Parts: sequence; C-alpha cells; structure tokens
Amino acid sequence: MGESKDAIPSGNAEKIGPICSTEAFLVDWEGDDDATNPLNWSRKAKAIITILVSCLSLLTPLASSMLAPGVQQLVTDFDIHSEFLITLVISIYLIGYAVGPLVCAPMSELYGRQVVYHITNVLFTIFTIACALAPNLNILIGFRFLAGAAGSAPLVLGSGVITDIYPRERRGSKLSTFAMGPLLGPVIDPIAGAFLCQKMRWRWVFWVLTIAAGVMTLLCFAFLKETYAPVLLERKAARLRKTSGDSNSRQALWSALIRPTKMFFLSPIVPLFCIYIGIVYGYMYILFTTFTEVYEHVYNFSAGIAGVPFIGIGLGMFGGLWVFSATSDRLIRREMGKGNVPQPEVRLQGMLPAAICIPIGLFWYGWSAEKGVHWIMPILGTVWIGYGIIGIFIAAQAYLIDCYPRYAASVAGVITVVRSALGAFLPLAGRPLYAKLGLGWGNSALGFVALAMVPLPLALVHIGERLRTSPRFQISL
Repeated sequence: MGESKDAIPSGNAEKIGPICSTEAFLVDWEGDDDATNPLNWSRKAKAIITILVSCLSLLTPLASSMLAPGVQQLVTDFDIHSEFLITLVISIYLIGYAVGPLVCAPMSELYGRQVVYHITNVLFTIFTIACALAPNLNILIGFRFLAGAAGSAPLVLGSGVITDIYPRERRGSKLSTFAMGPLLGPVIDPIAGAFLCQKMRWRWVFWVLTIAAGVMTLLCFAFLKETYAPVLLERKAARLRKTSGDSNSRQALWSALIRPTKMFFLSPIVPLFCIYIGIVYGYMYILFTTFTEVYEHVYNFSAGIAGVPFIGIGLGMFGGLWVFSATSDRLIRREMGKGNVPQPEVRLQGMLPAAICIPIGLFWYGWSAEKGVHWIMPILGTVWIGYGIIGIFIAAQAYLIDCYPRYAASVAGVITVVRSALGAFLPLAGRPLYAKLGLGWGNSALGFVALAMVPLPLALVHIGERLRTSPRFQISL
C-alpha cells in the first residue's frame, strides 16, 4: 500500500522514545501488509470505527443548542431576569468545547485515541444526567460547561482516527462524512428541541441525550479499537523490552500539552484557517440564534414551524458534502496518477467556490427577509451559506491534516478551540447588529467581511507550500 506508513514516514522505522522507559527502540510494522497496521485493517473494521466516531461527532453537538427552544421554560422555572444568563446557558456549552480540546487532543497523541474516547464518553453521559437533574440555573450552567468540555473529544479525535485508518487518497471523503456531525448537529438541534420542549419540557432534552450517549458509550466499549500508530508501536516496543519505567513521561506529557499552542502561534497556516473556520462557524450561530425570531416576526410562523428555516442550511451542507467528498480525493489520485507527490494545497482547490457562496448567501438571505419576500426565498439564501460552510470546513481541515498527519488530533483541537470560541461569542453580536442595521444591512455587513476573506484560499493555493516549508516557520512538535 502506497500510504501504509501514513502516520510514520515511509522508509524510516519510527523511533519510539519510550513513554515508560529510558531505552529507545527502532520499531516498525512488519512490512507494508502488516495486519496490525490500522491502514491495513479490513474494510468492515474500518467502517465500524468510522460509523462510531461519526455518530459521536453528531451526538455531542446536538447538546449545543437543542436546549435553545426551551429557554423560555427555563426563564419561568428558575425565575431568570438577566439576558446575559439566558444567553450564557446556551453558549457555555461552546465555551466548554473551546477548553476540552486543549486536554483531549494531546492526551490522545500520548496515550491513544481509545482511552480518551472511553473516559470522555462516560463523563459526557454523567454530566448530561446532572444537567437533567439540575435544581437551579448555576448548577445547570456549571454542568453544561463540563458536558461541553467532555463532548468536545469526538470532534477532536474523530479526524485523527480517520487519518489513522485511511490512506491520504481515500481520506477526504471519509473526513467529509465525519465533518457533517459538528455542522449538521446545530441544524437538527432547534427543530428537534422545539418539538421536544413543546411536548415534554426542557429536562427531556437532556434525558434523550443521556439515552443516546449511554448507548454510544457501550458500543464504543464493545467495538472501538486503538488506531494511533505511534501508541500501537510503543506497545509493541514495550512487549519487546518487557519492562516499564517512568523517566520520560513528564517531558512527553508537557510536549503533548503545548503542541496545539505551538501550532497556532508558530505556524502561519494554522491560525489563518482556524480563524477563517471560526468566523464562518460564528456566522452560522448568529443565524441560528435569530432564525426563530425572524420567522416568527416577519413571516408569522408558529414556535414549532419556526424550526423549518434551519433546513435550508442543512440542504446546503448535504450538497456541499456530496460535491467535496466526490472531488477532494479524486484530485489527490489524479496527481498520483501523473507520478506526482500531491501537495496538501491540492485540498484547497474546492475551497474558493465555497468561500464565494458565503457572501452570496448572506446578501440573499438578509435582503429577502428585510423586504418580506416569500418565506422560501430567505431559506434558499441559507442553502448557499450551508454549502459554503461545509466546503470551507472540510477543505481547511483536510488541508491541515495533510500538513500534520501524525498530529491530526492536535490540529483538529486547535480548530475546535478557535471555532467554538468564536461560535460562542459572535452570536452575542447578532441581535444588536440586526436591531441597529436591520436584516438587510446587518447581513450585508457580515457578507462584506466574508467577501474580503475570499482571496485567502486562492492565495494559499499558490504560496501555501512556501509557507509550510520555509525554515522560518519550521516547528518542533
């Protein structure tokens, strides 16, 4: 297999600096067809793992805004009078999302994906139960934060797992499927949450999430295997030396913990794409926090039917998923067919049309809603936005993972931190923006910012390799 050493440089045995010993061993797979190499696992085994991590990446984002339709019930039950607290009870989950990856990502590259999945799955279930039983708002906010921190793990680890088990020329389509969870979850949330809160009240949001989390936790204990090659090879080395010590564990832990921070501050391509993804993700949440109000006031939709507009972004995402999963790997294979070594910048070619779709959708949605055009028109505008969001997210994440395949979890962790932080705080500007400028000019302001960012992927297609390989920006991870 051409990519059988994807996580470990081909032609070089991986020198495993033992976590638990003062010795070091040259340990490698037993040839390109070694069945213990995750890249060589059976199609069935890979499919099971892909389904598990993709379902988890859909489940935990459901908790981010599924509670939003029940906020008025919270206001009544807990006698809330502060607008800040009303907003915080929703956004605190995303703040947890911004904190969790700083621990989950490096731990997965030190101790493996499997153990981090198991621990965070159990914690997410426990914290969600605590939210369902919360006797007051402060306790609810506290456990929402903890649930967000634990729930961030699938978003961070999933892309690492996909990188572990699929070669580069097949990785893009699998990343596209996995990426739908974090983006589609917030689309499903308000629709499901609206009907659930209407029929069962807000606590049942958490009970439904608990049931789903419990089932997924048990399935992971049963079927999820370790996939991270350096950890598997370290275990192999440990079996060979049959000893254990602890001399290098502190240094390895420190290196792992600071790796995401080093990536963000020392490599220019990482913060550029993280901030770009974070802004478009924040735009999505601005729309999500205002959709219901717009359609209730402008189009007189009922509370339950007001969830329908979220379908527009969902349809756009599905369209983007189909296009980018079909084309991303094809571009890689085309370069390989020519005898070339594909550069990561190939992944960015599909990003430019996606970047253009964001401002088009914002202008379309904003002005059609401002003028009270038929309700289907703003929804059609959000289809463009959904297509652009999924295209930018998939292309940027696949690009960064191709740049740092061994540290895919750390790259995903940086993306998740920045994206979640902007997703938590940008929506706070949504209502004031629309109140001051109206729907037309308010969304146009967002659109102009998105338009100004369109040249970024075009520029990096041409200069990305130069930035990556420049001695100035080489970092020791």
